[in-house]
Amino acid sequence: MNALWITVALLMAGFAGWPVTALVFKLARTIDDRADAAKAAEQARRAAEDPSADVTVDPVRGSHPDEAGQKVDGELTAEPEHPASGAAPAEPAASAQRILRGGAIIGILERLGVCLAILTGQPVAIAYIVAIKGLGRFAELKETPVAAERFIIGTLTSMLWAAGTAAAVKVLFLS
Repeated sequence: MNALWITVALLMAGFAGWPVTALVFKLARTIDDRADAAKAAEQARRAAEDPSADVTVDPVRGSHPDEAGQKVDGELTAEPEHPASGAAPAEPAASAQRILRGGAIIGILERLGVCLAILTGQPVAIAYIVAIKGLGRFAELKETPVAAERFIIGTLTSMLWAAGTAAAVKVLFLS
């Protein structure tokens, strides 16, 4: 009977943890979006109150809105889709690189390892899991703050889910 509960705990920790982690990522993104919106609103409010920020441009005589470029103080500015003279044409945006590729598989393995470590009474193994995961991702984490944030959120969520699942099964069914 213990083998059944251990199997259930591993399945719950390993595979049911992904929706929980995805939900936490979504919640974190929502919080970040709200914080960014509040910051932008605060900057707009400050700009509206700052008398030195009031900049107006008088139209140049003889210019028509239908002309190819906009005239400001007698100078022509390039249209947004055309580069200025002497400038290299804008390259198409590089394809978006996925942040922390393989994270779903690593997350499953991480949750399985944490759950198994707790069920077998070897919590020190969790430190090895974190160390291996951190060393494997060090280069990406060092270069990209967004990746580091996702790494921390994902790791903590996964570990808490796996530890909670293992602890619940151990206390309720294996004692």
